[in-house]
Amino acid sequence: MPIANVVNACAHLQNASRARLGLTSLPNTKQNLLFSLALHRSGLISTVVRGGPQPPDPETLLTAADGGPGAVTSYEPVTTHNVATRRLWLGLKYMDGEPVMRNVSAVTKPKRPITQKLVGLRRIARGFESGYVDGLKIGECMFVATDSGVLEIREALDKKVGGLILCRVSPY
Repeated sequence: MPIANVVNACAHLQNASRARLGLTSLPNTKQNLLFSLALHRSGLISTVVRGGPQPPDPETLLTAADGGPGAVTSYEPVTTHNVATRRLWLGLKYMDGEPVMRNVSAVTKPKRPITQKLVGLRRIARGFESGYVDGLKIGECMFVATDSGVLEIREALDKKVGGLILCRVSPY
């Protein structure tokens, strides 16, 4: 998984949530799609919609929200002419006027990829330090790129797989 894409996506999502945007977009790549679906499964974003450079209409967003976790809707057909301009439109969540994703920080940097085996992930999930990675605090989520795709750290522990630690998301 290209690390630079994840670092850019983390910075963009943090800036968009701090600016109180309801809808933001990322380039339509496989890595961004897997990361967006992991955020959606964790309940940190409301919708994931594939589309063009223009945002989808509100009806499309409402039907996408009813799709359930892992559901990606598309409101524009893919042709050879519009492949390069395709975007993933993400609906951001807020609670009492505050962003659910206040702090989105990349753990792995392009110069220093950080991987953890299952033992290290268990330590991190329990709140202890493992290598260069601090333990999770209350309310935090951490995302791991595994052979099974991008998973939240608790999903990775359930599947008993380790992998590349991508980022951590916290509400504070």
